[in-house]
Amino acid sequence: MRIDLHTHSSASDGTDTPGELVRAAKAAGLDVVALTDHDAMSGWGEAARAAEEVGIALVPGLEISTKFRHRGVHLLAYLPDPTDPPLVAMLDRILAGRTERTPAMVEALRRHGIDITEDDVRREAGGSVAAGRPHVADALVRLGHAADRSEAFVSFLDPGRPGYANRYAAPLEEMIPLVTAAGGVAVIAHPWGRNGRAALAPDAFAELRDLGLAGIEVDHQDHSAADRAELRGIAADLDLVVTGSSDHHGLGKVDHDLGVNTTDPEQLERLLSLSSA
Repeated sequence: MRIDLHTHSSASDGTDTPGELVRAAKAAGLDVVALTDHDAMSGWGEAARAAEEVGIALVPGLEISTKFRHRGVHLLAYLPDPTDPPLVAMLDRILAGRTERTPAMVEALRRHGIDITEDDVRREAGGSVAAGRPHVADALVRLGHAADRSEAFVSFLDPGRPGYANRYAAPLEEMIPLVTAAGGVAVIAHPWGRNGRAALAPDAFAELRDLGLAGIEVDHQDHSAADRAELRGIAADLDLVVTGSSDHHGLGKVDHDLGVNTTDPEQLERLLSLSSA
């Protein structure tokens, strides 16, 4: 059984619609796929219909923007109740932060001499629930200021670069219990990815486990073999679920093909058993 538990559609910053993503997952030989758009559950319905049509199991989820010890951390939330009022309220606040940041990024880029408008960003956002940094990056690519999304981030949009603007992210210590209370299962996404260990030192996982953290995304393209081995050891010591996934964004991310990393079926069974939704 091939299981990919982290993918994105055009409901956030992927380039495939939820239905296209599910059909692509089936074509890639996956048996189970999770849709985990950023801070949004709006793609679940379309994805579920496509999954039923093509015969693949869908795990509904989302990837939530949080902060821990003053640094950004992404939290994967699987199977929460999409109508849970506290969860919905927090997601609305996070999405508002995304929307409010776009004009600030555009203005900062214009001050830097880049001819870009909010309309340029909205065109890239398409059906997303909120425009964000990836859509600004896509606009920069389309306008010829960067070769791809990664270059746009490094040159213009990462912290310390001319187009960066801060935004609201939920405290991780609040978000984990919130997801759990909504019947969901909380898993830290790519903990030692772009920011390395700056946000999540090895000692942090025990603290987060005590708050309700259920798992760690270990097998991810941004993790070295040594990182994976150490994270797997931490998960074993703390009895946490171990997941693996692609973090697929369609054409928005290179080297993150569907199924490039997968989750063991026994680990998926553990994860599903922890949901109370």
